Amino acid sequence: MTAVDPAPFPWTDVWGQDAAVQTLRKAAADPASLSHAWLITGPPGSGRSTLAYAFAAALIADRPDDEAAMRQVLAGTHPDVTALRTDKVIITIKEARALVERSYFAPSAGRYRVIVVEDADRMVERTSNVLLKALEEPPEQTVWVLCAPSEADLLPTIRSRVRSLRLREPEVADVARLIRLRTDADEATAEQAARHAQRHIGMAQRLATDDAARLRREQSLRAVLSVRGVGGAVEVAGQIIQAATDDAKSLSAERDAVERASLLRTVGIAEGQSVPPALRTQISALEDDQKKRATRSLRDGIDRVLTDLQSLYRDVVMLQFGRHDELINRELRSDLEALAAAWPVERTIIVLDAIADTRESLSSNVSPLLAIESLLVTVSSGRTP
Repeated sequence: MTAVDPAPFPWTDVWGQDAAVQTLRKAAADPASLSHAWLITGPPGSGRSTLAYAFAAALIADRPDDEAAMRQVLAGTHPDVTALRTDKVIITIKEARALVERSYFAPSAGRYRVIVVEDADRMVERTSNVLLKALEEPPEQTVWVLCAPSEADLLPTIRSRVRSLRLREPEVADVARLIRLRTDADEATAEQAARHAQRHIGMAQRLATDDAARLRREQSLRAVLSVRGVGGAVEVAGQIIQAATDDAKSLSAERDAVERASLLRTVGIAEGQSVPPALRTQISALEDDQKKRATRSLRDGIDRVLTDLQSLYRDVVMLQFGRHDELINRELRSDLEALAAAWPVERTIIVLDAIADTRESLSSNVSPLLAIESLLVTVSSGRTP
């Protein structure tokens, strides 16, 4: 895919979303076409947040060539941008109220004050209701930008107060090309990563550059294909949860240590020095936030495994209907063909429905291990337990 009109800074990092970029460029340049509340939706990895911050930069800059202000926005240091990026399972009411309070401040340096909510789908109903009045009647110089996978992830009352902008889903070949530009991956590795990631750019980049991540994915899929009976389901479920736990720990351990060291430096405590009682509350608060982030990281990792399993059984359905092209998991073709021949298509549909139900249940307080065990019992038997 070739962009018909390569966009200038700050839009240069927004990839494959020409129509959306043109809409937001026009809105930033022309107050008459500017809505004061936007919802950017699109599949994971489509660049929702990247586009949101590029839009914020264009809104705040006094001139189209005010690169200094725009770079400040993209660096996260501009005083007129308030961003909410949650590493937790949900956005809290306290966080939402803080956003609303900030939204009524006049811009201090730029043309607008911009409020960006990266994970608007992580608000429960009570939290969403906190935003309603602010979205309906924002101050003249405040612009809200919400990001979510789809409009359906937000309450109708929220959707009615925003202008929606849907991002396109890139093709596998487009993602593979981008991965090759960003990494040292060869053509075959980039194509495989883009295909296995189902066009999720961030995940494709990780698969292309992380041998361990690619191996974990393959091992998880092969383990599920090998499940026979309840005993096998329990064993493989434990393996999947352990792998997701180890992966989440490896991603967060270094960041946790850096955050703790930074906090200790800020309050003047040398490395190895004991923390005075008066400061232990701050340390406890940081540790509590890190635990919540670890919970989300684990759930996201398990959800990624479930997404991979959906791709696996989607391939089986494709084969059962005589479609041998466009398989996501080509490397497992022989196993998938054997499964497609051994199972009726109705059983595969049952499994796909069970995977979707499991993903939904994990968004509640269901035990991940029990949820995966239940799913794999369905996989091995073809019946919902």
